[in-house]
Amino acid sequence: MSKETEYYFEKISEIFNKIKAQSESSIDKAAQLMSDAIIDDKIVHIIGTGGHSNMAAMEVFWRAGGLVPINALLDPGIDLVHGAKHSNIIERTPGYAKSVLDSYDIKTGEVLIIVNAYGMNSMTIDCALEAKHRGLKTIGITSTSFAQYVPKEHPARHPSGKNLYEIVDVFIDNYLPLGDAIVKFDNFEQKIAPTSTLCNCFTLNLLVIKTVEKILSLGKIPPVWISANMPGGDEANKKWEQKYIGRIKHL
Repeated sequence: MSKETEYYFEKISEIFNKIKAQSESSIDKAAQLMSDAIIDDKIVHIIGTGGHSNMAAMEVFWRAGGLVPINALLDPGIDLVHGAKHSNIIERTPGYAKSVLDSYDIKTGEVLIIVNAYGMNSMTIDCALEAKHRGLKTIGITSTSFAQYVPKEHPARHPSGKNLYEIVDVFIDNYLPLGDAIVKFDNFEQKIAPTSTLCNCFTLNLLVIKTVEKILSLGKIPPVWISANMPGGDEANKKWEQKYIGRIKHL
C-alpha cells in the first residue's frame, strides 16, 4: 500500500474517532428528537443541500438496516444527475429552498435533518431558516472548518453570511477538514481524496444507531428496513411499505 493510501486511511480513522468522541452529546440530543418523533408516529425528514451532500440523504433512505420513517428530500435541482454545474448554481440561489420544502408534506413539529459538510450555501441556510419559520425541529450535520474560513462575501455563501451550525436546534460536528480533499503527492500540488461524504455518512449512521438504542430502551420495536435482497426481505418490508407509502414521497 502506498504512503498516500496509508495516510488517507489514517486520517479518515482519526476523523471518525474524533466524531465518535467529541460529537457524542450532540448525537444523543439529535437521537432524542428522532426517537420521540418516531414513537409519536411522525416522519423524520432529511435533505442534503447540494451536490454530493445529496448522498447523505440517500444513505439513510430505503436502506437495509436503516430506519423506515425517513423522508429524503431529493430535489432534482441540486442533484448532480441533472448537471453538476446546474446543481452548483441552484444551491447558490437564494429563496429556492422554500419551494423545495413546499413540495414535500412536512408538518409543524416534525424533525428535519439538514446535511451539508460546508454549511454555508444559500440552499442550506434558507432550508434551516425556513424550517425554523415553519416550526420544525432541526438537526444540522456540518462542520465549522469552511464556515469559519470562507469570507462572508464569497459567492458560495448565503447573502446573510450565516452558517448552518449557528441556526439549527442541534448541531452535530462531522469534523470535515478544510478543503475536503486531504491527500498530497510530492510532485503534484492539488490535494485529492475528499472526505465529506464519509464524514456525513458515518455521522448519520451513528445517529441512527443511537436513535434505535433509545427506542429499544423504551421497550418499543424500531421500524427498520431489511435488505430486499435477503430471503424474506420483501415480505418483511411489505408491512412498512403499506404503512408509509403515502407519507414518504419517494417510497
